[in-house]
This record gives sequence, C-alpha cells and structure tokens, in this order.
Amino acid sequence: MFSAFLGGLVIFLGVILFATHYQGTAGGPSAIGGPFKLVDQSGKPITDEDMKGHPFLVFFGYTHCPDICPTTLFEMSEVMRALGNDADRINALFITVDPERDTPAVMKDYLSSFDPHLRGGTGDQKAIDAVEKAYRVYAKKVPAEKGDYSMDHTALVYLMDKQGRFVAPFKLDRKPEAAAADLRRYL
Repeated sequence: MFSAFLGGLVIFLGVILFATHYQGTAGGPSAIGGPFKLVDQSGKPITDEDMKGHPFLVFFGYTHCPDICPTTLFEMSEVMRALGNDADRINALFITVDPERDTPAVMKDYLSSFDPHLRGGTGDQKAIDAVEKAYRVYAKKVPAEKGDYSMDHTALVYLMDKQGRFVAPFKLDRKPEAAAADLRRYL
C-alpha cells in the first residue's frame, strides 16, 4: 500500500513539475527554484547567485540516507565523470534535508566518497526550510527506535539553467554518457 502511495506521489509531483516547466518556458517565471543562502561543506557561504553562469543540478537528501541518496550521488558522480573537462562548466549541489545532523564537517566527509564537483549545502533549519520551499521539496522527519530518525523526502534531481531557472527533472536512469550529452546542451 505504501508503494502505491509513493508511486502516486511521484506521478503527482511529475505532473506538477511538467506543468511548472511548461509555464516557465512559456515566458513566465518558473515556480521552482529561487534565492537561497547556505553554507557548503568547507564552511563557506553558498547562494543561488554562486550557481548562476553555469547550468546546475540540485539534489536534496541527507547523509544518513540508507539507499536513495548515495545511489543518486553516485549516479551524479558518474555523469560528472562522463562529462570529462566539461564537468568544470556544470555545477552540482547536494542540499541536506537534515541540517540537525548534516553539519559542514559531516557533509565534507560524506561527499569525499563522490565526485569532487559535487558541492554540499547545509545551514540552520530556517535556511533549509526556505530552500525546500523554493524548490517545492517535501521533507519530514520519521522517528525510529532509540531516538533515531530517518528523513522522508523528495528524491528528484533538478536541472537548472545558467540563469538559475528550472528546466526539468534530470533523469539519471540512463547511461552516464547519455546524461552527459544531455547536460552539454545547456552549456
């Protein structure tokens, strides 16, 4: 039953993303994305303005995620590798939905397992709430045993253009070379 709900949620979000993408490309502003102020894995400020000038990928997740997040970051890393020298012309951002545990130091350690082009974004809960709202991300703490918890969250990779406008959800379920060729169209 949960999988049916999750499948329905994914379809619903896909329709909304398609509709906002269509609206955004028809001359109006996109309803996804916008200003944010976070801190990267090195403790340096990072904003939406830092991303502009290059197309960029954005993925929301958390470092304690058991499966979807590391898999997605690995796939993003493979695409960056397939880009070769063009990877320097694309930005990739992993924004936490769990700022309580995902400090810059934790993000730095976690991201060391992935492509060095991936930049982490964290901050206080207010800053994370604001960027989640801007990107229409769902995130909710799910209590577990012994005071532990997991995070239920939107698991899309957003493709943003050079001006920081939403283009479309970026599909990673293909060969990294095909995804890299798709990204090159936005350089």
